[in-house]
Order: sequence, then structure tokens, then C-alpha cells
Amino acid sequence: MPQQKDIVKIAIQMPGAYPQLIQLDQKKPLTAVIKEVCDKWNLPGPDNYALQYADGIQTYITESVDCVCQGRCAEDLYKGIQSSDSGVRCDSLKLLADVSTDITFAQEFISRDGHSLLVKIVEDAHEAPLIMTHTLSAFMELMDHGIVSWENLSSVFIKKIASFVNAKVLDTSIQQVSLAILESMVLSSSSLFNEVKQEITLERLISHLQVTNQQLQTKAMALLMAMLLAGGEADRQVRGGENIIHSSSSVGDEMAHYLYVLQTVRLNHLEARMRTPLDSYNQEQRDMLHGLRQAAFEMESESGLSNERRRSLCAKEFKKLGFSNNSNPGLDLSRCPPGLLALDTMAYFASRYPDAYSRFVLENSSREDKHECPFARSSIQLTLILCEILRIGEPLAGILLSLLVVDLVLSLKVMQVVREQITRTLSSKPTSLELFKNKVNALNYSEILKLRQTERLHQEETLSPPVLELKERLKPELLELIRQQRLNRLCHGTLFRKISSRRRQDKLWYCRLSPNHKVLHYGDVEEQTETPSIEALQEKIPVADIKNVVTGKDCPHMKENKGKQTKEVLDLAFSITYDVEEYSLNFIASSRTDFCLWTDGLSVLLGKEMSSESMHSELEILLSMEIKLRLLDLENVPIPDTAPPIPKPPSNFNFCYDFSQAEQ
Repeated sequence: MPQQKDIVKIAIQMPGAYPQLIQLDQKKPLTAVIKEVCDKWNLPGPDNYALQYADGIQTYITESVDCVCQGRCAEDLYKGIQSSDSGVRCDSLKLLADVSTDITFAQEFISRDGHSLLVKIVEDAHEAPLIMTHTLSAFMELMDHGIVSWENLSSVFIKKIASFVNAKVLDTSIQQVSLAILESMVLSSSSLFNEVKQEITLERLISHLQVTNQQLQTKAMALLMAMLLAGGEADRQVRGGENIIHSSSSVGDEMAHYLYVLQTVRLNHLEARMRTPLDSYNQEQRDMLHGLRQAAFEMESESGLSNERRRSLCAKEFKKLGFSNNSNPGLDLSRCPPGLLALDTMAYFASRYPDAYSRFVLENSSREDKHECPFARSSIQLTLILCEILRIGEPLAGILLSLLVVDLVLSLKVMQVVREQITRTLSSKPTSLELFKNKVNALNYSEILKLRQTERLHQEETLSPPVLELKERLKPELLELIRQQRLNRLCHGTLFRKISSRRRQDKLWYCRLSPNHKVLHYGDVEEQTETPSIEALQEKIPVADIKNVVTGKDCPHMKENKGKQTKEVLDLAFSITYDVEEYSLNFIASSRTDFCLWTDGLSVLLGKEMSSESMHSELEILLSMEIKLRLLDLENVPIPDTAPPIPKPPSNFNFCYDFSQAEQ
């Protein structure tokens, strides 16, 4: 008796019959299992039947390749697609497309020359769109097995498939499969690529990229990529796909890959110019170079000038343009990269934006040396930076982006900042050139400094969660330290000046807090008086009677002289109100430091929070020092963002150390 693991339960169904749930003995021959199933359904000839997966890829379950049942199925479908009944043909072709994924069936069907029958149906093109879709799908599945070579196809068939793609009004399902067939042809051989290239234009493929059907877009992009990669350098000058890149809808993985390849091909098309230095004997390149000079300056007639005078004038104007070698500007473009690509970008800027170009050159040629922004040197350096960032010349550069032509000209002194601007902006993946420009402009020098500071703090782990948590735990202790310092300062006391109605600062008075922090003592003192004792100060205010502390224009002595006090005096004024707020003791500090110390100290006496800018500054300094001291032992030790997990408690606590054992 077989082991239980060799027996599995499976469900078997057949059109027109009640499904069966059988126990399949995997040690039995497959023919015996099929015979048992046929016997339950009273079906004669079990050799004419086979088991086929109903889910996923519907392949046949066989023990050998030359299975009679698959030959029978192939024969039935071969006859069905030749039926005079269109319904039978449609059902047969649909089933053929499904079962052709099985290589065993494909071999049986192709051995009957079934693929040639499909080719004839396509070439005649008399069938309805649905039947033609099933025909093309079945043909594609059969050819994918590699049993028949693509090169055996006739020119008539290739032209007919191409006509489906070129048709402006046609069922999209037919066009999708036709695009997939042409892609396989292009990838299979160069001769088929040339035939397809003659029938399909890049413009027509790009028009398929403008539709809203994402599946059709993907198939068109796949064929476009195949043709671009199979073609030479001249065949790779193509523009398209911007609507997909800028679309708000999500892009599938397959389309994202094709866009990635497309952008790489387009960027690498610039490699030849990037690696070619300027040739002084090339008239076209010399004309482009002199065109920059002519577009920037009003040209006088040079016909009457001597050669020496003409060379001097050209050298002067090339210097204004910002070339280092003004007598021979071609030397500036001999470095590769960026080579001629830098000249192309400058010529593009001059021809596309002539007003901005001439204005920029003229403005910068009149600046002082320390503020100069030489157009040519900046353009060459910026082109080099863009070549490095966009990785032009590298296979499959590793970043998906649109081909950006950036008309920026900046000082050589800030090229590092420019590189950081472009790199940070591209990392945010802008979807359009306009958005790219806006983000670059927003990322100015001050913003970059802030980002650098934040990143530096992160690197120093100052902003890591554990350190921030430690800061919060240290704050109460340090705030208490600041509070004690404020009270000590009040106990020591401070000398203040009185301002009379005539604004004469001719009287001095002193105020200090008692050592027990319960009474404020104050009184008039003479000039150059040392710190007076508490007994020498005749007036006093119990701290318990103090109601509030007000500052600035809210002070009573500032309200009395409203409009007569300067902003400096207002910033240093504060008052204590006591009893029922009918009386006040008015102060004008001699400095902002004394103002902060006294207002903080009085807030502490009243049980309020300190709020001066001096307190916040001192707290940050103390926190920073304390954190650095505590982290000294963790130098170069990474601090995790989260605390390590606490291990589970033991299953029991029945353990101890036996002290009775003598030490060995």
C-alpha cells in the first residue's frame, strides 16, 4: 500500500460533465489515472484524453514528449481554424493562443505546418478583428518557443504586420500584438530589422506613445527601443515619451525600464561631441566660435582693417566673452570632456535667447575682477558638471530623467555650489524642465548652507533620536542651574540710574535680593559707591507682595513719557507691580545682559518660566557641552536610532550562587 505522502487530492473537470474529486496516486502511471477518470465518466478511448492545468499556465501534464493526446488536440485545432464556421474558427484560435504556451503542444502543431496556416490567415487579412487578434496571439506564442526561425517569414507577412501598426484606425488589440511581433523580428536579426525599418517610421511609433492606452504605449516603446538599439548612431536621434514622463498617472515597471533606456540612448548621443575637441582648421566649428562673438557685440566692418588690427579686435572681444586664451579661444575647447558640447550649449544659448545672451555678456564684461562671471569659462565648466551628473557616455547611466538643456551661466567660484544645486534638485526627480528651474532657483546658497549644517549635525549624531532624548532629560537639570545663577545675581545686586522728567541721568540707586530670597532691598546711592550692604538700603518690597513683572512700553514709567523714549530705552525698561497693582518699582537696565538677568530672576521668584534670549542661548551652550562630554566614550561608535530590545525574563528565577564552595 502506498505511503500517504504519495497520494494527493485533485479536482478534474470536463465541459459537459460533473467534476470529479479524486485521490491521485503519484506512483501510478499517468495512463492508468486517465483511464480511471474516463471510466467514471463512461468515456471510450482514454488514449485520446490528457490532463491539463486549469489555473495559471495551462500546460499539459505528460510523462513523455510524444504524447498522443497532444497530437490529437493539435489535430483538432488545426481542423477547427480551417472551419467554414466563423464561430468555430474564433473559438479554435482562442484556444490555440492559450495552449500554445506549452512547448509540447507547439511542437505537435508546428509539425502539422499549423504556423504556416496562421501566416496565410494574416496575409489574406479577411478575418474579423477578434479572429485576427487570436490569430496573431497564437502565432506569437508559437514563435516564442524558437522552433521556427523568424527569418523564414515572407516579406508579404512583414508588410501586412507593419500595415496593422501604421493603420490610424484599427483595433488596439491587433496593434499591440503586431508591435510585439515586430519587436521580436527586430531583435532576431539585422536583415529583419532593415525590413521593419523600411515599413515602420519612428514618427508613427512616436504617435503611438501619445495615446492613453498604456498597454499600447508599452508595446510601442518596446519596439522603439529595439529599433534604436539595433540601429546605428544615426538611427538614435529620436525625441518622444515626454508625455509619459510628465503624466500624472503611474508608470509600470516595464515602461519605466524602456524610458530609462530611451533617456540613456538620448543622453549618450551627445558623447561624440563631448569627446571631440575643437579643430581650428574646421571651418564650421570656427564659424560657430566667431558666431558667439558676432552675436554679443555690434560688428563694425572689418574689411578695411589690417590683419593686426582685426586680430587685436577679435582678441579683445573674446576676452570680454570670458575665454582664457583670447588670442586663440579654440584652446579653451580642447579639453575633453566637455569638448564641442560646450560650444554647442553656448551657441544654443546665443541663438535661442539672443537678447539675454548679449545683455549677460555686456553686463559681466564691465564688472570688476572680483565680481566677474566670465561667460565662456563658466559655460565650459557648467557643461562639464552636467556631463558628470548625467553620466553621459556611460552605458545605462543609472538615473531616469528627461534630457535637460539648462541655460545657466555662473561664476567659477561657485561651481561647487552649482553642482550641489543640480544634484540635489535632480534627486527630487522633477517631472518637467520648468519645475527643475524653479527648484534650482529656490535652492539658493543660504538654503544649501542650512542643509549642510543639518547634515553635519546628523553626521555628528547630534540630531539622532537617542541624543535628542538625552537632551530632553538634561534640560531640567540645566534649567535649574540657570535659575540658581539668576537668583545669585539678584542677591549680588545691580546699580541702576534714574531718568528724570528732563531725561537727566543724574541719580543712582541700587537693588538687591535678600539671601533668603524673600525681600527686595533698594535705595539711592552715591556715585562710585561699592556694593552697598542690605542694611544701607532703606526701602524694601516683600517678594510675596509682587504681583507681576512688565517690560517695554507696558511699564508705567514708559507710559508716562509715551512718545519721548527711544527704542533703546524701551528695550531695557522693566517694572515690578506690587500690592494691588497700584504701586510699581521701575527699572532701566544699563545693558541687555542685565535686563535678561533681572527679568529671568524675577520670573523665577514668581514661579514663572524664564523666557529671555540670554537664557535660551546659555541653555543651548550648556546642552552642547554636556552632550559632548557624555559622548566622549562613544567616539566613532554608531548610535542606533532605537534602543535594543529588552530580553524576555527567564522562565523561572530558581537560580543562585553557591558561596559554600571553596575557591580553588
